[in-house]
Amino acid sequence: MKNWVSFNDKEYKQIWKKVYKDFKFKPSIAKFPSFKVPYPFITYDISDYFGESVPGVDTYDDLEEKALLAFKENTLAEEYILALNWQHDCYWVNPRLKFERDEFGEWTIPIFPDGDYYFFIQKDFKWGFLGHPWERSITIFGKDLISTFDKHKPIMFHEILREG
Repeated sequence: MKNWVSFNDKEYKQIWKKVYKDFKFKPSIAKFPSFKVPYPFITYDISDYFGESVPGVDTYDDLEEKALLAFKENTLAEEYILALNWQHDCYWVNPRLKFERDEFGEWTIPIFPDGDYYFFIQKDFKWGFLGHPWERSITIFGKDLISTFDKHKPIMFHEILREG
């Protein structure tokens, strides 16, 4: 099976239309939050990790590892989730298949939002992982995904910005 399967044009339009509508998504570099996710949710402040790292620990690898573990625990074996990069190519991705990396050593759509909005969302929008590059935050929504991240908490997730 192939991973990182590109959306076709119809999927791209339909999925982004749903993101804009369901999350009241209003991209902004100054007005936060830029989206409203369903309850329950938790938003972590990750501003300390932009251009920085904890000495002796690769916090970015830790975030990838814990996110991948959480995605695996919350999907079925053959299930693909949405991997969205705002105004760029988007993909279907299976957490159990190999996550190819680009020339910078990052996933095709990175987990850390250092340049754009990067969203990983369950296909029926039951849960999601939303990275906001200008607020410098990551929002997790959905009871099961929040619970999984509580069990396998990334180093970055130590300062809560909002919850509901």
